[in-house]
Amino acid sequence: MNSDNNQEMFPLVGEQGNITGAATRGECHNGSKLLHPVIHLHVFNSNGELYLQKRPLWKDIQPGKWDTSVGGHVDLGESVEMALKREAREELGITGFTPESMTHYIFESARERELVFVHKTIYDGEIHPSDELDGGRFWGIEEIKENIGKGVFTPNFEGEIEKVIK
Repeated sequence: MNSDNNQEMFPLVGEQGNITGAATRGECHNGSKLLHPVIHLHVFNSNGELYLQKRPLWKDIQPGKWDTSVGGHVDLGESVEMALKREAREELGITGFTPESMTHYIFESARERELVFVHKTIYDGEIHPSDELDGGRFWGIEEIKENIGKGVFTPNFEGEIEKVIK
């Protein structure tokens, strides 16, 4: 895989998450600001370290940056819970985890507007990053704090990490 499918269909939602329509990935990421739902899952191990994925250089949004353990779009016809389990399995090969809902918020950039549903979990099993990613690793919380604001992480991640590590 070396590009995103711009014809993939996403639900459009209101600010409370109610579905109002549908649009393609390309339409959602072209500056239209069509609000669409995404999931973020922060995967911690029992030592309190946080797994971060590295976004590949071919991604259309934030290439080459370190990001949330699991992040992905909610597909048309899919619930947030279904998207969490699908994306965790696809991106990291993990199953059998219990997500804890943390918060949700609207993230806006020059290209898009997302309703982000943030979850976390503790997972000590094996992690196998897929070819959707450019690898990943566990980071200590202090190491993360030392790198905030240095262009290492995605803006989404930097904006929500304080809510997750409390």
